[in-house]
Amino acid sequence: MNARDWLAAYAGKLGTTAPSTEEFKTLLDVAAEAAHSSDRVAAPVACWLAARAGVEPAEALKLARELGADG
Repeated sequence: MNARDWLAAYAGKLGTTAPSTEEFKTLLDVAAEAAHSSDRVAAPVACWLAARAGVEPAEALKLARELGADG
């Protein structure tokens, strides 16, 4: 099973939809920003925090880049 298929199946179990292609790319960018600005383990948790806060991926990326620029 590839990542997209796994995420679609997992989203179904969670009662939601998988990210669109653009959202998927943006979330990977959020994860990369977190990993490169701090420790790699920040990547998945940064995406979780954005989701928990109800922040759309594009806004989450903007905020992550701001934080990275401040660091």
